[in-house]
Amino acid sequence: MNAIRNVFANLKTLGNGALIGYITAGDPDPEFTPKIAEALVKGGVDILELGLPFSDPIADGPTIQEASLRALNARTTPQVVLELAKQVRQNHDVPVVIMTYFNPVFRMGLEKFFGAAKDCKVDGVIVPDLPFEEADQYRTSVAEFGLDTVFLAAPSTTDDRLHRIVVCSSGFLYLVSHFGVTGAKSTVESSTIQLVKRVRTFTQGRVSLAVGFGVSKPEHVKSILSAGADGVIVGSAFVNIISRNLLYRKKMLAGIESTARVLKQATLHYLSPS
Repeated sequence: MNAIRNVFANLKTLGNGALIGYITAGDPDPEFTPKIAEALVKGGVDILELGLPFSDPIADGPTIQEASLRALNARTTPQVVLELAKQVRQNHDVPVVIMTYFNPVFRMGLEKFFGAAKDCKVDGVIVPDLPFEEADQYRTSVAEFGLDTVFLAAPSTTDDRLHRIVVCSSGFLYLVSHFGVTGAKSTVESSTIQLVKRVRTFTQGRVSLAVGFGVSKPEHVKSILSAGADGVIVGSAFVNIISRNLLYRKKMLAGIESTARVLKQATLHYLSPS
């Protein structure tokens, strides 16, 4: 059993959900990313998702687009991101997942990228713009280096396609909660709750289900876990704290830690213990 599956299994025995925290690596600069990661871990994040900054982040809304631009301006390269992942893994017993678009992986070369990821203690990879139908070579390379392949499902995913995505996924399935791009939302729509319940019938007993896009408040977390998800993914809420406090970094870290703590508290005792 690998690190990501261990986290979900251990939380399940306690009846707790997983809190997965996303930040863009290198935002506001690579030297500060480990401190932000530490604040997230102190706040209770169970899995850390590091975004690899990219010039055309088609799945991301303005908040994360701006974070990617700041990181790129700070000269954050794919190799820098992998080294940051290694540093986080050395300092904290928390699985690290890299979220990247396919272009940086393709340009570096699959074997080189995933070999470097393995050397840097990365646990899994998310590539939102690579459909599983075109991912045979990608899946082979990832499996060769023992990393998890986290695929995405959306509200429009048909039952047949959802079944095939679940078969291809390891670590967890990333369920996109609504149409559109990333970004904090004020409420969780009833359609999202119904979506979680539907997808849960495919993932149960096969792979953990984590829900992202728009999750930013404790009540969001509780609603999604109560509907049957195993975890939630929170990104824009943390990135917003970074963007609002670029000149006040102590305040930034305090805000990230306290927000993570409140969200983590909302994950407690919302699952049926195994």
